Amino acid sequence: MFTLQATATFEQEIKKGRFRATAGPITGEQAAKDFVAAHSDAAANHNCFAWRIGQVYRFSDDGEPSGTGGKPILQAIDGQTLDGVAVVVTRWFGGILLGSGGLVRAYGGTAAACLRATDKIELVVRVEARVTCIFSDLALVKARLATAPGVRLDNERFFETGAELAVALPESAADAIARMLIDITAGRATVDFDA
Repeated sequence: MFTLQATATFEQEIKKGRFRATAGPITGEQAAKDFVAAHSDAAANHNCFAWRIGQVYRFSDDGEPSGTGGKPILQAIDGQTLDGVAVVVTRWFGGILLGSGGLVRAYGGTAAACLRATDKIELVVRVEARVTCIFSDLALVKARLATAPGVRLDNERFFETGAELAVALPESAADAIARMLIDITAGRATVDFDA
């Protein structure tokens, strides 16, 4: 799964109508509502939107025929395996009717083009852990943690004989990283996963 690094826009003209997509990362339902409100244009004919946060999602056709605005935008989000993302597609009518199929292609296509052009970051599920080691092993432990993908060092606390590192490990590799740290220190390091 991925999310967007920043807010982005994409605009195109389809049969004299103007479509502008604005997509951005969101952290919760209220953030999604705020994003939609901030990026909707009251002077436009329609502001269709969709957003997804995990299993929670919403979409709106904003007066367009049912299923022609919000749902294609949500499909564009899902089609690019995105999460924590909101997209608003604003339409200014150009005088030519697009029909249901044309609207689906226009809304979904504008959203998809915007999402494709936006930098993405991978969502990594992490687990918190405490690594305790003696000073003679500290440099080796930190070097190995630095080479493991997705590891984040949150805090270091030193005591008389060594250090305790607060780390966030990728959930999928947490056990393997813990075994590796214990192995390279001949069992002197301990790894405790926070409850």
